[in-house]
Amino acid sequence: MSTDAVTSDPAPGDNPGQSPVSGPLSMGVEEEFFVADAQTHHLADSGPLLDTVSRDGAECYSAELRPCMIESRTRICWSLAELRTELRARRDALISAAAEAGTVIVASGTYPSADWRQVGFTPQPRFDHIATAYARLAEEHLICACHVHVGVDDRDTAVEVMNRVRSWLPVLSALSASSPFWAGEATGYASYRSTIWARWPMAGMPPTLSSYADHRDRVRRLISTGTSADAGQVFWDVRPGTRYRTVEFRIADSCTTIDEAVLQAGLSRALVHQCLIEIAQGAPAPEAPSELLHAAKWRAARFGLTEKLVDPVTAELVPAAVLVNRLLDHVRGPLVEAGDWAEVTGLVRGTLHRGNSAGRQQRAFADSGSLADVVKQLITETMTAEPRR
Repeated sequence: MSTDAVTSDPAPGDNPGQSPVSGPLSMGVEEEFFVADAQTHHLADSGPLLDTVSRDGAECYSAELRPCMIESRTRICWSLAELRTELRARRDALISAAAEAGTVIVASGTYPSADWRQVGFTPQPRFDHIATAYARLAEEHLICACHVHVGVDDRDTAVEVMNRVRSWLPVLSALSASSPFWAGEATGYASYRSTIWARWPMAGMPPTLSSYADHRDRVRRLISTGTSADAGQVFWDVRPGTRYRTVEFRIADSCTTIDEAVLQAGLSRALVHQCLIEIAQGAPAPEAPSELLHAAKWRAARFGLTEKLVDPVTAELVPAAVLVNRLLDHVRGPLVEAGDWAEVTGLVRGTLHRGNSAGRQQRAFADSGSLADVVKQLITETMTAEPRR
């Protein structure tokens, strides 16, 4: 795909507006991975892998709902270079431990050839509750995501940031899409994981909130009605962090490559920074009707970067590269100030040129007609952090 639409480099000193942010915003990334047998590539138990990596970094890894999945967490980072090093270290530890256990890790929103009917649940009280309460929704929940945390200490400010970033979430989804296959079949979607999540009663695009007290009251109602067990089970696409004083972006599929995870983090942090500038200036939040937000998210999940996407603010249908370019224009100032402009725009150019993970998987399947080859490609990209050229 052409990269001509990507925003040009800023002129020296081009940093519009005075930023109210003193120093870089902190960030961290949570990555979810599938675990598969190294020989058969069938999904495998992550228990031995988790036991190994937890010896040296228990705080960095945890079990997931399904026993064939594992989550890693970076430490708090202040630069994209630091974050990249952390992501590489977390993956390298998992790759090494997996090799000892005769397994491999796979970063993808769905596992192309897996059948959810053949996978059980991790035996933990919290997961037992989810399996019982949500029945088939939980049974089909065989998906992996990438979550980005950006430090925002004040809870009311975090809610205001949520209100302002919603219109850009579909773009983040399109860039990260990595789940075109489900239960051994092509879905026609770039991010089928998004459609799986959309069925849950406490997931999806968050409502407009007036304050953190409003957020807390809504969460309480979800808990009191039995919709959620606790605040951690309110799975909105963006939310105030439940364990940390952050804004947590939950829109992205599991990022197959480290480059794609770094891109999600860089754009998410820049979005938060831009929101803080707008809040300090007293600028009104953009008007984005809920029906257009949902339409924009669906179209991003359906097509990724291959067709036109919905700009929910202008209500236009525009080429994906144009909407990505609008996002870069929107966060130019924060990216320049953080020294991230060159890296983020370079990563965007690479993604538009090579395609997101979903596009690369679809090409691999078109070339060979074999999901086994798609899985091999995912394993290679997850381990080497290099997308298929």
